[in-house]
Amino acid sequence: MSWSKVFTAFKGMVSETGEKVADHQAVRIMDQELREAEAELNNGKTELTGIMAKRKGSERKLSDIKKKIEEHEGYAAAALNKGDEDLARDICDRIGNFEQELAAEQTIFENFQQSEQMLKANLKKAESRLKQLKQQQDVLKATEAVQKVQNSVASRFSGSSSRMGNAMDSLDRIKKRQQERADRFASAEELANEVSGDDLDRRMRNAGIGEDVAKTDDILARIKAKK
Repeated sequence: MSWSKVFTAFKGMVSETGEKVADHQAVRIMDQELREAEAELNNGKTELTGIMAKRKGSERKLSDIKKKIEEHEGYAAAALNKGDEDLARDICDRIGNFEQELAAEQTIFENFQQSEQMLKANLKKAESRLKQLKQQQDVLKATEAVQKVQNSVASRFSGSSSRMGNAMDSLDRIKKRQQERADRFASAEELANEVSGDDLDRRMRNAGIGEDVAKTDDILARIKAKK
């Protein structure tokens, strides 16, 4: 073999080894990336709970401001009923401040609400995507494991000199030995029948000769005579 062929074969081995290492690293990298993606997803859920809490707080504040407005409208009406318009005006001025506060808080509430809805939708998509990636990862790992087994079996049990070939040869030898034993048993039984006369009796019965046949003919004749 020329040195060029040896060098080419060596390059092929190095390339194959490099590919195996790269594939192994790719699986590890994918595992790490999925763990990081899951961690980011959990962080997103934590952020969502924070936004939801702030939205609920804003909602309660809106409710409190609306109650104050309603209460002060009642106070202003009471002042007017008593003829104290100046007091009613001052109360209405406070109501105006409440309404400005209500408008500002309403904007805050709506922002929290929109952020919450958007984050929920994005988290749902991300969670679904992560689930699909994990499923694909499971399939890849299972396929990799099966192919490793297949490769191991193929490398161990390929060729006439392999373990599979040796096992098949052993099975053939066992089958032949068992058949030889069965033939010997059959021959011994055949010889024993010949010695005891059983074989002769069998041959006579097969030819329709003997005592059993005569008895059968006598019984049949007797039955016919009774008719």
